[in-house]
Amino acid sequence: MWETKVKNPILRGFNPDPNILKVGDMYYIAVSSFEWLPGVRVYNSKDLVNWQYLTDILTHEVNLKGNPEGCSIWAPQLSYADGLFYCIYTDVKSTQRPFKDSHNYLITSSSITGPWSEPIYMNSSGFDPSLFHDKDGRKWFLNEIWDYRMTTGNKSAGIVMQEYDAQKESLVGQVYKIFDGTSLAKTEAPHIYRHGEYYYLITAEGGTGHDHSVTICRSKTITGPYDLDPNYPMLTASDQPQSPLQCSGHASLVQGPTGDWYIAYLCTRPLLGKAAILGRETAIQEVVWTEDGWLRLANGTTAPEKETIVKTLEPDQQKINTGFLDDFNESLLPEWNALRIMPDSSWCDLASRPGYLRLISGESPQSTFEHHLLAIRQKDFHFIVTTKMTFNPQTYNQMAGVLLFLNSRNYLYMYVTHDEELGKVLRISKSAGGIFTLSDVIVPIANEELCLKVEVDGAVAKFYYRRSDIENWKQLGEIQDVLFLAGGFTGNFVGLACHDMDRKAGCFAEFSYFEYQGLDQTL
Repeated sequence: MWETKVKNPILRGFNPDPNILKVGDMYYIAVSSFEWLPGVRVYNSKDLVNWQYLTDILTHEVNLKGNPEGCSIWAPQLSYADGLFYCIYTDVKSTQRPFKDSHNYLITSSSITGPWSEPIYMNSSGFDPSLFHDKDGRKWFLNEIWDYRMTTGNKSAGIVMQEYDAQKESLVGQVYKIFDGTSLAKTEAPHIYRHGEYYYLITAEGGTGHDHSVTICRSKTITGPYDLDPNYPMLTASDQPQSPLQCSGHASLVQGPTGDWYIAYLCTRPLLGKAAILGRETAIQEVVWTEDGWLRLANGTTAPEKETIVKTLEPDQQKINTGFLDDFNESLLPEWNALRIMPDSSWCDLASRPGYLRLISGESPQSTFEHHLLAIRQKDFHFIVTTKMTFNPQTYNQMAGVLLFLNSRNYLYMYVTHDEELGKVLRISKSAGGIFTLSDVIVPIANEELCLKVEVDGAVAKFYYRRSDIENWKQLGEIQDVLFLAGGFTGNFVGLACHDMDRKAGCFAEFSYFEYQGLDQTL
């Protein structure tokens, strides 16, 4: 047995609500994708130390158009039984109080990389569903339940469970209320595990912010009653204001290569102690079973660890490479995401000009329907993005370039557009909290191709351009505080966009490459 030092988070950038699963000698983590498609991102590892992007599960047509910010695909759960992978997820259509429209679905596949079955509708009574396969062959479906009658802002009323009939492809029988939650409230993210003579129910409580926590209950019968761990919560950073990992919760459990146990859980790393611009990330930590049968962190506390130990069968060393380069030869690299629509050839065209990505224009940056933005997660506090583009706008309503995007109310855009007096120009726009501002700096661009560069270092963003590969970079502008790109359920994305508010698909921009360089000095 070997002990390997691992620095958290193991999945950097927007990778929330991790669900960990072991099948054979391979480990998988699935994370929430919210309004970004393809949906349900999956990473894999052979030893819990080094993780690689593997696939996205929701690659079929998913109707997310018009879904509000912070809705769509929540808290996927993976399980494996009967030679099949099972994936449970929620498609949230509205979170406006007092109601919540959250539809739960099940899909299956013989391979984690698909193809996956058509979705089976389960229910809509609450979000964060999961599926437990009992040793007697029965399958149990769990979810948080939402009660609009509650007077609190968050109306999570506990955890319910119902049997799933795989032959009928539907829920059957009685609905059991198995946990009311604790005083921490906001009870969600249920997972059941069988260990020894008990069924263990792991839940998230306290909300996904500062008070986020992990709570455990247990019962000798699957339907309860469940007894609460007297020393709850098992994990929280709510009493650890100096910890570099905050908002710790939403955990799932797995047995490691040497027989030890670990939880994967959600955390954030607030920039300058203020805001988590990278979004909610994924960490890992060892846990132990006590003599009286409860689950505890192996460090003897309830605190998350920035640096932890993972026990492996062979010596290993953690390697994290956040770099990304797509030169647009033949097909898009699979790590790209788009907002509420799939990145496909109808608007991400690689055939018309070989070696180039042609982005056909979509609606405005605030659209929740046809926003043609192709983007990747920001995974570093310090990074540089570069690209080379060709674009010939004819009106001020046509624009294309590099977009830093949290949501339709918070973004930074360096883009080429048209000015009635100057012709083709380069500009910067900003939306912070829905307040739109346009930089006074306008640079005429006479030549065909243009190179763009954005460098973000902490809270400062700098924008550069040059007219050829051999020219020195010239600074276009600087934003001193980009913390408005943090907040909500997702993290910041950076990518390429093309918009036309005059006509649908009225123009296009072409890009010869896109490169992201992560420059964080420490893991």
